[in-house]
Amino acid sequence: MATLQPAARAANAFQQPQYTDNFYDAVGGHETFVKLVDVFYEGIAEDEVLRKMYPEEDLGPATERMRMFLEQYWGGPGTYSEQRGHPRLRMRHQPFKVDFDARDRWLTHMRKAVDSLELPPLYEQTLWDYFERAAHSMVNSA
Repeated sequence: MATLQPAARAANAFQQPQYTDNFYDAVGGHETFVKLVDVFYEGIAEDEVLRKMYPEEDLGPATERMRMFLEQYWGGPGTYSEQRGHPRLRMRHQPFKVDFDARDRWLTHMRKAVDSLELPPLYEQTLWDYFERAAHSMVNSA
């Protein structure tokens, strides 16, 4: 996805997005989700609190799992369920202490990742609303 200069981005903010009934396709498909999770995990790699929640030395497998999950959730390929079954997000995160600090750190890295996509405002807000709700729902410790 090409990086737009601020003036071009402002002009695009008022253009009507091309119609599609599939969010995944509307935001750019596979390449968009690759970029999203790559930028997100760049932040995780440097985060002293969140990095501890990833037992694997290499974040590559976690990156791939998140990308596949998000692609499937937003209307892309069903590879996540084919390979891993039902997402069961809360169950998969239960072994980890997810407190308010962890939630806020996660949201900070995801905010940077979402911003890096430079999506039209409607798509950006739709994606961000989902991530905020998901982050709040993962908190399992005060």
